[in-house]
Amino acid sequence: MTKTHDTEDQYKVVATNRKAYHDYFIEEKFEAGVILRGTEVKSLREGRVNLQDSYASVDDGEVYLQHCHISPYSHGNLMNHDPLRKRKLLLHRKEINKLIGKTQLKGLTLVPLRIYFSKRGHAKVELALAKGKKQYDRRESIKAREAGREVERAIKQRK
Repeated sequence: MTKTHDTEDQYKVVATNRKAYHDYFIEEKFEAGVILRGTEVKSLREGRVNLQDSYASVDDGEVYLQHCHISPYSHGNLMNHDPLRKRKLLLHRKEINKLIGKTQLKGLTLVPLRIYFSKRGHAKVELALAKGKKQYDRRESIKAREAGREVERAIKQRK
């Protein structure tokens, strides 16, 4: 249950954090459930979520998603939620202990990669243990991506 499955028919992706792949080296991925309030689920189904500056942290043996902006529901009332509140993530105890060890000892960061709805309709977050890139690492990854594109163009032109 630790690893995520990459088949499209299992989930409906609501939001992705594309900047995470640009700013971090992704080492390991985890799937976690999210505890949401009623209007947050409706807002997620509308796709009104921003993962850009969000991260996850381990506090008192529990994992929380922080700075994830879920906009208030458009047809909501006074019972709407706070857009930037801390949201508890649901993981197994072994996974939480593993995350505690890797974040404290190795200095890795927990970054959300995407939010999606599973086949059963549960909101899930794909978390990644990530190591921050330096500026020169970012430049190297851009150069490698450009070189790959040029090779693909050359192959297409030959055919």
